[in-house]
Amino acid sequence: METSPNLCAIAPHHLSEAIQYRTLDKGGPVIPHDGMKAIIFDWGGVLCEETALGLVSYFSKALQVAPDALVKAFRPFLAAFQKGQISEDNLWQGMCAALGIERLHNPSLWGEALRAIYVPKQEMFALAARLKEKGYTVGLLSNAEMAAMDFFYEQGYAMFDAAVFSCAEGMRKPEQRIYEIALERLGVHPHEAIFIDDRVDFITGAKKLGIHTILFKDPEQVRQDLASFVISLE
Repeated sequence: METSPNLCAIAPHHLSEAIQYRTLDKGGPVIPHDGMKAIIFDWGGVLCEETALGLVSYFSKALQVAPDALVKAFRPFLAAFQKGQISEDNLWQGMCAALGIERLHNPSLWGEALRAIYVPKQEMFALAARLKEKGYTVGLLSNAEMAAMDFFYEQGYAMFDAAVFSCAEGMRKPEQRIYEIALERLGVHPHEAIFIDDRVDFITGAKKLGIHTILFKDPEQVRQDLASFVISLE
């Protein structure tokens, strides 16, 4: 899931090592609306509630360590884990060594935790589905780990034409290339896309490429901002 400065993006590397990306439900041809063709959503914090606190609490109990100690032990592994450069087993091995505790032998703890604490924002998923119905191309761009990516695909979200995950690309927001990959997968130019995220640094990364942006606050604000781009949901 998306990583806030604390821990928001932990998840297990239990399958999909060979996956570069997966293109989802393609739907029909894109119908241009005043130049805007694609809307790209962040996942954690936009389409679902932030997972950071829930994951920290879950892992803290599983490892029987204080939350602050857990977060401190995780930080050195964050970038590599999100980029799919280390497995979950490597993560727990390193973290347990740093914490001075017995090595954890649970290859799916991250996915187990995510399934326990995941809370989708149904109103936002409905909004994405409505945009798809209206003829827009709909994408997902997320800094997420292998287990989070696997979990996402298990949900069968049919409104997304393509989903781009940091763990499958070896890079993460706000690196420019991952935004370019999202545009390529959706078949649009920067000026034809709107990116919705709840983090200013990720929004800034998209803006540098010429992508239109909406800084997420709540569903109603997103609807209003989409309307400013002459996008009707009626």
